[in-house]
Order: sequence, then structure tokens, then C-alpha cells
Amino acid sequence: MAHQSPSPTPYEDLKWLDTVSDLLDTRYRIPGTNIRFGADFLLGLIPGAGDALTFGISGLLVLVMARKGASGMVLFKMIGNIVLDVIVGAIPILGDLFDLGYKANRRNLHLMEEHYKEGRHQGSAWGPVILVALVLLGLFVLTIFVIWRILSELIQLIF
Repeated sequence: MAHQSPSPTPYEDLKWLDTVSDLLDTRYRIPGTNIRFGADFLLGLIPGAGDALTFGISGLLVLVMARKGASGMVLFKMIGNIVLDVIVGAIPILGDLFDLGYKANRRNLHLMEEHYKEGRHQGSAWGPVILVALVLLGLFVLTIFVIWRILSELIQLIF
């Protein structure tokens, strides 16, 4: 009877993410410094399109983690890293400088390692998701209220 090798753990199965993360965040170094950057920074220099492309790649990495059974909490934290990177990265110049230091994909790789090697970031993300949804709903309602007040004041000034 042939001996079957054990199936790889999810972490071992995802080691290729280190290569992708390196390509996106730390592949190159500015000569004479310890500042590292990757394709995320370079593509971010292309307004709109670069940020959208790296957002898509980062999102795919999170989807792979989800398919491999990562907990809701680690996925929530990873998505938070990506969203922060995209929001700040969309600001001209400041966003590009932010990309040099933040490195969302390396952070997500570190979260993945902690999740699979140390068992950290376990559990459901429903609590934080509901909290974020309520905060966003509150901000939406507040925005509608402020717009309504401004419009009503303008209408009173005109008529």
C-alpha cells in the first residue's frame, strides 16, 4: 500500500502569497536607503487606474484566504488594511508617500501567519461588521440631515 503524504496545511498551501506580497510592497529598494517599495507604489502613481488594479489584486488575496478557511475576524482586519490603503492612497502625493510606509499586503501576510501559525485573530467578525455598518448608517443619516438643512436655508434665502 502506497504511503500518502499529508495534505498541506492552509498556511503551507498559501506560501505563494509571500511572493505576491513582496512584489506588491517590498520588491525594490531606493538606492542608499532602507526604503522598500513594490508594484503597489508604482501603479499608485497612475491616478485611479493604478489604485483600482492593486485594490483588485489585494482583494483577490483576501478571497483566497477566505476560501482556505480564514476566520471572519482575520478577514475583517485584512479588508480594513486594504480599505485604508485605498482611501489614503487615492489622495495625490500624500497617498503615494503613504504607500511607501503602510504596505497593506505585507500587513495582511503577517495577519495570515499569525492566524495559521499562532491561532490568533479567531472568531466571527459580525460584531465589528455590525458596528461599522451602524457608524456608516449614522454618517449617512447625518449627511442627509446636513444637506437638508443647507438646502432649506438656501430656499428660505431665495424666497
